[in-house]
Amino acid sequence: MEKFIQMYCGCGKGKTAAALGWSIMRASEGKSVFLVSFLKGKSTYSKEYLQRLEPEIQIFTFDRYERNYDELTESEQEDEKAHIRTGINFARKVLDTDECDVLVLDEILDLEKNHLVTFDELKELIRAADGEMELILTGSERCRELWPYVDKVTELDTIHSREK
Repeated sequence: MEKFIQMYCGCGKGKTAAALGWSIMRASEGKSVFLVSFLKGKSTYSKEYLQRLEPEIQIFTFDRYERNYDELTESEQEDEKAHIRTGINFARKVLDTDECDVLVLDEILDLEKNHLVTFDELKELIRAADGEMELILTGSERCRELWPYVDKVTELDTIHSREK
């Protein structure tokens, strides 16, 4: 498969699960997958469980705190920003060196609204995917500014839920 860039966005649940499903499918075909997560905070999935997918799917987490970003103190937010910048630099390095076949940047679309990354930086990451690299971006933000640069946008929206 040639370069393929997709986004999973929206307010509904399942964006990370969709990216993981795609990743498992690609890993089953012998592709190497890196999943880099940002701002998961009170995550709905178990990072320990996902580590069972290694080495086919390698998980990298660049958040320090278990609380959501907007719940952190100003000092903690500054610390978290440094961790996120490390994650962005790691993603850029992976893209520049083609270290994997599929790169998932989980929750990266929400970094812009928190002023942790600019749209220009996100566009740079997208442009850095070349050759046969597949890139998946997830997050609740729609980031329409990025749509011209991606091959597929899937918006997930929960229209009915009995969850409590």
